[in-house]
Amino acid sequence: MWITMHQQANLLGHESSPYLRQHANNPVHWRPWGNSALNEARETGKPILLSVGYAACHWCHVMAHECFEDAEVATLMNALYVNIKVDREERPDIDQIYMAALAAMGEQGGWPLTMFLTPEAKPFWGGTYFPKHSRYGRPGFIDVLQSIARVWREDRGRVAQNVEALAAHVSGRLDVKAEASPLDQHLFDQFAANIYGMVDLAKGGLSGAPKFPNAPFMDTLWLSWLRNGEKTHRDAFLVSLRTMLQGGIYDHLGGGLSRYSVDDQWLVPHFEKMLYDNAQFIRHATYAYAETGDELFRIRIEETVGWLQREMLVDRRFASSLDADSEGEEGRFYVWTSGEIPDRPEFETFRRAYDVSEQGNWEGKTILNRLHKRASLDVGIEQQLKRARQVLFAIRDKRVRPGRDDKALTDWNGLMIRALAEASRLFAHQDWLDLALASYRSISESMVDGRLPHSVLGDSRLFPGLSSDYAAMINAALSCYQATQDKAFVEDARRWLVALGRWHRTADGNYALSASDGANVIVRVRGDQDEAIPSATGQIVEAIARLAVVTGDETLRQHAEKIAENALGRVLQQRYGQAGVLNSASLVLEPMKLIVVTPDKDDELMELASRFPDPRRTDIWIEFNTNKKIELVPGAGEVTIKKPAAYLCRGLVCLAPVETAGELETLLRPVP
Repeated sequence: MWITMHQQANLLGHESSPYLRQHANNPVHWRPWGNSALNEARETGKPILLSVGYAACHWCHVMAHECFEDAEVATLMNALYVNIKVDREERPDIDQIYMAALAAMGEQGGWPLTMFLTPEAKPFWGGTYFPKHSRYGRPGFIDVLQSIARVWREDRGRVAQNVEALAAHVSGRLDVKAEASPLDQHLFDQFAANIYGMVDLAKGGLSGAPKFPNAPFMDTLWLSWLRNGEKTHRDAFLVSLRTMLQGGIYDHLGGGLSRYSVDDQWLVPHFEKMLYDNAQFIRHATYAYAETGDELFRIRIEETVGWLQREMLVDRRFASSLDADSEGEEGRFYVWTSGEIPDRPEFETFRRAYDVSEQGNWEGKTILNRLHKRASLDVGIEQQLKRARQVLFAIRDKRVRPGRDDKALTDWNGLMIRALAEASRLFAHQDWLDLALASYRSISESMVDGRLPHSVLGDSRLFPGLSSDYAAMINAALSCYQATQDKAFVEDARRWLVALGRWHRTADGNYALSASDGANVIVRVRGDQDEAIPSATGQIVEAIARLAVVTGDETLRQHAEKIAENALGRVLQQRYGQAGVLNSASLVLEPMKLIVVTPDKDDELMELASRFPDPRRTDIWIEFNTNKKIELVPGAGEVTIKKPAAYLCRGLVCLAPVETAGELETLLRPVP
């Protein structure tokens, strides 16, 4: 009976995650995370070896090849441990728990995450990447496996001490108890000043290497500019965005931004492309174009939407990522030798513009970039360069492509839907809106019993969803509403908020990342801490605040304020990862809406509003009828509309109506 329950085999072959399926042929007896694997550990008394990674992770592939595909390593793992594989993109709650434990050990986090757990899933030791044999200054995995097993057999007291210390740290970090903090603009302004102080003002991004897009920090700087007219914060945002979009971190042939650069120049990317990075950069480039009119931002959005349409669509939804590796080599698909560039006169300009040389700029090869001073060229030369890029794109298209993680994550799709809907308004691109709406409908159709899945791949759906899934889709719905003025999107947002409350509301009135019926974790994570995207809590606060503005629901506004104050109290105890909550809390402090009352929703006033995107503002169109009565803000009473006009309201105060596009532009244009 024991053998039937605990198969001596790899059990990943039928999982919904492409990352888990990548390991289905390993000789390791992998299990997916779940009650079955945890029960096996308890019944056998074996410790758990937990390996967490994701499909586009370069070092995950390296460790898989060196260790998990190796028969000698697999024999040890199977004999000594219950081995569990987790896709961090499917289970960010598990990833956060054990990454917090690793941090408590004084280790730098990263992936693959390798943790050793008791049969009760409590961590007692861990690390990240291990080679099979000792090198790079790191212990060999064979030695680690044997040493940890020896400690487990012979020194349980030491294990128990580690377990107790790590459990207290994990709970204190991920399930924080704190007094609420009042919303205070000075706090938000000081935080923005602190972020600005860390910015590399010459090259953008945070000073030093590596350089990440750091979208939550970018949001902080932009909101500070809009709120206070802080030109230095605006300029730091713009130089960061311009430089990364001219750097090697951007794919100049195919479009799309890589996850980060390993250097401090934005030159050498870690070549994987993530959906969430590109969603956030599209939103940021939308703001930047509206502010500056710089064609660079429009071009990069158009190129990246082309990449999405060409390479990232799976059954109307967006895939999660593209791998860094192809043919076993990081970046092989993207880099060039000088000899691979056609030896024709028209490509000489291309070589100069894109930093192509015989010696290359990275390991003897060239990463195409426009970082040098010759990057700004006239229109005629830019057209010549465009033709050259098309030739090279066709050549590159014949190479072996990096792998794609086809699973569609609901929260990441929500981020991209929102970005496309907002960009479509500014640039009047109906096809971008259509792309967003197709994904929106597909995600909506994947629900079961009113609940969103976290992940979809083919016919497989991963339930239950996370709080970030509901928050991202509420925000996506509200941005689709603003792009279409179709109130059905508002009703979707209401329904998702109800589901969020039912499954993720905690006893203290806040929200947790994991659903109440999503058991089998040692602590229920709140989701307060940012990673590459704003935290689940930050997204929830923004979603509720925006929905309150659209609906005029004062009870909902008060709820957003309470949740924001509670979250603020918790994140002020964190050393990092607070930007998402602070940014969203600042939106709660002064909600803003523009009510446009005209006969036609395509009137010049709505068109003008679309040219000034503002993440603080919600635009609402109401059809004009003579002597129509509307309530501009909750509880302020109705006003009679005698002629078409636009009303800009901040908090409970509405400015005098304006009737012309010129007057409205004066109200909406940021003023330094």
